Amino acid sequence: MPDRRDPPPTDEGWYALHDFRTIDWDAWRDAPERQRQRALGEVVDHLEARLAVEDADEGESALYSVLGHKADLLLVHLRPSSADIGALERQFERTEFAAFTERETSFVSVTEASGYSERARDYFEGDLDENSGLANYIQTRLKPTIPDATHVCFYPMTKRRGEEHNWYGLSFEERAEQMDAHGDIGRDYGGKVVQMITGAIALDDWEWGVTLWGEDLLDMKDLLYEMRFDPSTSRYAEFGQFCRG
Repeated sequence: MPDRRDPPPTDEGWYALHDFRTIDWDAWRDAPERQRQRALGEVVDHLEARLAVEDADEGESALYSVLGHKADLLLVHLRPSSADIGALERQFERTEFAAFTERETSFVSVTEASGYSERARDYFEGDLDENSGLANYIQTRLKPTIPDATHVCFYPMTKRRGEEHNWYGLSFEERAEQMDAHGDIGRDYGGKVVQMITGAIALDDWEWGVTLWGEDLLDMKDLLYEMRFDPSTSRYAEFGQFCRG
């Protein structure tokens, strides 16, 4: 019988929805001014309530204008349950403004922390003071604060499972070593780029979603360019469509 690979322990936090919308500008221009003003007033009230998280006990929401042709708007919602996320979708669809939009794509996932590092394993094994710096850091991964940043970038990714390069065929130790080196690159951009990793296995078509925030899109470009040369990316990562706003 072939050896079974050990998966890292994971802990999950809030559910996440990335909702990409395009606006039907022809329909919007053709609509009577009174209807447009009514639709705008209603959707502004709706979004302000969502940004204030009036619909749940905790969570985060943000709205972005998307650069390029892939969408016009990006709504990001973080909520404690999948039911909360589903309710947000239905509430938006009931607004008059929603009739002027079309969902280009969406991504459903959940905030996630994994136990690849030795220190993180202390957290998962219960050997860590809940008030320690590491425990607090992991909680910020599970219940993140969306930063008030100028730019956002989102992309989905999956670890490769090919005949030559199979991430899931590596031993736990090999994966942990590669993830540690990969994380070193990200830490070099601390203060410039904030990231949120969300897990999507069984929730969406890709395995993870990566959301980056920063004041300069070039910082995100530099970070991802440098990571392209890291073996955990060059050998084992596949990426979906990038969207930025």
